[in-house]
Amino acid sequence: MKVDRQPRCRCRLGPGGFQVRARVERFVEPAVLLLLAEGPSHGYDLADTLEGLLEEGRVDFGNLYRLLRSLEAEGIVASSWSDEVPGPLKRTYELTDEGTVLLATWAESLRVGQERVAAFLQRYRAVTSKPREARKP
Repeated sequence: MKVDRQPRCRCRLGPGGFQVRARVERFVEPAVLLLLAEGPSHGYDLADTLEGLLEEGRVDFGNLYRLLRSLEAEGIVASSWSDEVPGPLKRTYELTDEGTVLLATWAESLRVGQERVAAFLQRYRAVTSKPREARKP
């Protein structure tokens, strides 16, 4: 069955059927910051670990490295070349103090979002537990 793409988070699967993907925009950024808060890491390790955190599965290395360079340009992360790992030199990234502040801001924003989602789900359960006739017109 062909799936027609609709705006960002939903698509129609056919008459009366939808597929919805609830997602947090730019969730990769706070996920990377969280992983770097756990300790310095290089890109390949970050990509491997991110795959477990993200629904999308496989991480696009180009996007990851663009994000890391952007975060470094903003002073959110710092990097250095490391020869501590076997093989060629690897750029190791770590969170800066400003990055720690940004991570805390992301965590607060996600907490507020989680509360909104919980309130939505509570209201949804209340509405759908009533017989259709008892609902507001």
